[in-house]
Amino acid sequence: MVSFFAVAQQQTIDQKVNDLLKKMTLEEKIGQLNQYTGDNQATGPITINPNKQNEIKQGLIGSMLNIIGTKYTRQYQELAMQSRLKIPLLFGQDVIHGYKTTFPIPLAEAASWDLAAIELAARVAATEAAASGIHWTFAPMVDIGRDPRWGRVMEGAGEDTYLGSKIAYARVKGFQGNKLGDLNSVMACVKHFAAYGAATGGRDYNSVDMSERMLWETYLPPFKAALDAGAATFMNSFNDLNGVPATGNVQLQRDILKGKWNFQGFVVSDWGSIGEMVAHGYSKDLKAAAYSAITAGSDMDMESNAYRYNLAELVKEGKVSVDVIDDAVKRILRKKFELGLFENPYKYSDEKRAEKVLNNPENRKAALEVAEKSIVLLKNDNQILPLSKNLKTIAFIGPMVKEYKANMGFWSVELPDVDYSKWVVSQWDGMQNKVGRNTKLLYAKGCEVTGDNKDGFAEAVAKAKQADVVILSIGERHDMSGEAKSRSDLHLPGVQEDLVKAIQATGKPVVVLVNAGRPLIFNWTADNVSAIVYTWWLGTEAGNAIADVLFGDYNPSGKLPMTFPREIGQIPIYYNHFSTGRPAPDEDAKGYVSSYIDLKNSPKFAFGYGLSYTKFDYSGLKLSSAKIKSNENIKVSFQLSNVGKVTGEEVVQLYIKDKFGSVVRPVLELRDFQKVKLNAGESKTIEFTIDKEKLSFYNNKLEWNTEPGDFEVMIGASSADIKLKSGFELIE
Repeated sequence: MVSFFAVAQQQTIDQKVNDLLKKMTLEEKIGQLNQYTGDNQATGPITINPNKQNEIKQGLIGSMLNIIGTKYTRQYQELAMQSRLKIPLLFGQDVIHGYKTTFPIPLAEAASWDLAAIELAARVAATEAAASGIHWTFAPMVDIGRDPRWGRVMEGAGEDTYLGSKIAYARVKGFQGNKLGDLNSVMACVKHFAAYGAATGGRDYNSVDMSERMLWETYLPPFKAALDAGAATFMNSFNDLNGVPATGNVQLQRDILKGKWNFQGFVVSDWGSIGEMVAHGYSKDLKAAAYSAITAGSDMDMESNAYRYNLAELVKEGKVSVDVIDDAVKRILRKKFELGLFENPYKYSDEKRAEKVLNNPENRKAALEVAEKSIVLLKNDNQILPLSKNLKTIAFIGPMVKEYKANMGFWSVELPDVDYSKWVVSQWDGMQNKVGRNTKLLYAKGCEVTGDNKDGFAEAVAKAKQADVVILSIGERHDMSGEAKSRSDLHLPGVQEDLVKAIQATGKPVVVLVNAGRPLIFNWTADNVSAIVYTWWLGTEAGNAIADVLFGDYNPSGKLPMTFPREIGQIPIYYNHFSTGRPAPDEDAKGYVSSYIDLKNSPKFAFGYGLSYTKFDYSGLKLSSAKIKSNENIKVSFQLSNVGKVTGEEVVQLYIKDKFGSVVRPVLELRDFQKVKLNAGESKTIEFTIDKEKLSFYNNKLEWNTEPGDFEVMIGASSADIKLKSGFELIE
């Protein structure tokens, strides 16, 4: 319930916004809709504009991005304070998974299935960014990603709508904290609106063509969850959706976001996306693009200068109403008031506070905790892991072992005054921190990530033969995933798998660490190596987190948020596909069923999959009723027991299958989950509630509702490892 104080405060802000708007010229209004980048630390191409500072003084720029540090944000804000109306600038930055303290890439955080940990990561990132003068982060990315060829899957939460929605909500809460205007809060920017994750062929910036039902049921819910969490801003996407660029899409921005959902914040374009509508072939020129974008509901122009040089003329020609301009300006000014920038433009530019916050040791502790939770144990035959701390000799081999900055992953903020060789814990450093004096560590690089040079194999094999156990750290480079990093081939690059074969041939126990920003294909390794750990890119504390897992000081609990394919030809592959008229009865079925003649029908690793150093037993599934009406709930309960020898966490997953309906339904859908920690020998009753929301779907009329019929309830350790089943009927 909203307090009377909050309502009064908002009314006061609205009055201030209206009063200020009356004083503004058309050019000053348009200035608020204009965003420029700084001259350094760009996440996109740097735009050279020698007149930038004068334009700020004239009130012709409303926001800046890529201004790093309190010193520089203060300098730019001082320029804005020389403008006629002294309207402060907004400073935005791509704070995707940490600021100075880097957390795991978002896809890795999603593998934790730990909403509190994910919120904590965003909270620390916001605290550090706000202390450094940043008001606004261009995160979270909530695009559903079903195609690992798309490099930006590293930036999201994976393939599932339910999990993605929960994570979207948590990240917004983490970034924005208790309320905008707090010194440890930044505005969230939910992106990319909408359906960017379905880009054709997994190719960045590409087209999207999908049904309205698919849009509403699969791709829009995480955006709605982020809005429900109070997200301050949205960013539109580069793609066209069913032939209309998202930046100029009235349906997305006016009808859905600002209409049906009543979004009160503002929408920013992606980098230059307004101008790119010309290249799309949707707009004749930059002026036409400006018209399409502003009328569709894009409030702020990032970097294309379409608004800066065309909106005034469009207004004077009567093609764009001043009311449309005013609405966009009000949305932006309202956020500046909420942030408290009119009261103190420099409130986020305090160097002493920045020094204290950026060096808070608690931030590193949080980074270690989240990194540990993000690691996924894919294979552990013969219980090679955890390693004994009494090992005499360990060979640590591979191109990733001594990397520092690479552990930060893509979309990390590089601060100019930070020595990352001292700030980031490499995997080698983490291992050295873990083993005792009686353990000897041997190192060989073996090969590069890419290329066909095998000159280092001989040294690597020689070191492996001297060791009690070999740890191989391989994968893709950190800059092989991310924006503009689409890949047509997801196999381990270069000769790395040949290196694995050479080391495996020594007969020594081998543990493979896979460093990546997306699902990779490594079939020989998966089939032949006994222990495989998917480490993603884990951030500042990567080395310590990996060492903790390898030696059992942290029992891995991560579960995959994306399906791992066997081969490229399976893509797109995702667990909650529709039923077909000729389903394959098993993974080896061939001939006149939905299958490939040259490949198993199952994925290599399923959505929700991940192992532990302990074992969990599922038993005693009970449903509170066999029949319910749509306004009633069903309680689902079962017993979870840790039957192993060590404490561990299990992500128990509730799946539902709607057995028949007016439209085809998926073979199963995640509808709830819990992460449960149990001591060795401990049991606990786990309970879920199934309500109308969990049984609803969009029919062909785009109505969100339930239909009477039979439902199957499944409790699983993954989408492919269903432990318990039951069913019930939904009646009129």
